[in-house]
Amino acid sequence: MKVVVVGATGNIGTAVVERLASDPEVDEVVGVARRLPETPEARAPGGRSVRWRALDVRLARPQDVVGDADAVVDLAWMFHPTRRPDITWSTNVIGLVRLLEALPSTSVSQLVVASSIAAYSPAGSDAPVAEDWPTHGASSAAYAREKAYVERLLDLAERPGLVVSRLRPAFVFQWRASSEQRRIFAGPLVPGRLMRPELAPRLPIPAGLRLQVVHARDVADAVARILARRAPGPFNLCADQVLTESDVAEAVGSRAWVVPPRVARAALGAAWRTRAAPVPPELFDALMRVPVLSHARARSELDWAPTRTATEALQELLGGMQAGAGHGTPPLHPDR
Repeated sequence: MKVVVVGATGNIGTAVVERLASDPEVDEVVGVARRLPETPEARAPGGRSVRWRALDVRLARPQDVVGDADAVVDLAWMFHPTRRPDITWSTNVIGLVRLLEALPSTSVSQLVVASSIAAYSPAGSDAPVAEDWPTHGASSAAYAREKAYVERLLDLAERPGLVVSRLRPAFVFQWRASSEQRRIFAGPLVPGRLMRPELAPRLPIPAGLRLQVVHARDVADAVARILARRAPGPFNLCADQVLTESDVAEAVGSRAWVVPPRVARAALGAAWRTRAAPVPPELFDALMRVPVLSHARARSELDWAPTRTATEALQELLGGMQAGAGHGTPPLHPDR
């Protein structure tokens, strides 16, 4: 089986390439990205052979790189610039449209696309939701809107001869993506060296926070299982534990200072308006509104199970932020 991974140099992409390159059922892995890996370790994870192709999904012809593939895993995503949703839309939505339009002229018979927990509509309770929960977006944030639109595109893409699978992971963490995620969510004003518990003995956390996370390698394992089983449809992916305010603070090594959500949102909104924060308050709305996921379908149909707890994944992220951890790809370059 030949698998093309689009968006192969990011958080999930690097984990998927590494997992598939070691899979005996996969004959060839092609990594596709706008900017190619910079180090030998990133180009050949674990010393295994991976072919690389440069492609900007907004501009180039996807069929040039996926034409003779058996399966495509589309992970391409642009989070920033959050102040220019027209630019993120061109990659996150139009890029997928171009890929879907190209597939009928290729040999691809299986497509796996990354959606998100943020694609789900709010649930209004902590009862876990399955994959049949509505996907109209958790808030008006561009990220949630675009993920919801991706879901509508995939509804239309399903046809005989093409197996369409959707990943709906919780927040995805790993050590080597820590610096990237600090840049995405905290920005340059909060360097990783300041993210130490002794500097914040009481951590402000919005009341009612329910946080689900999953390790990138566990997501990659789910992708490999989906490909091997040609499993169609959506799959929720998350660790077993749902982290509360106190769980998050304990994982960080601090005590929780629980604040009203409206206060936290107002503070983020003020920081956003003054350009001190890189993310808008609507993204905070999504964080607080996403439903709790059930991963029962992935367990039963894929024999999948998370190998890392939510606490372990969160601690790995925070430790990586403090260490300035990264990887030899442009999106994941370490903090310097």
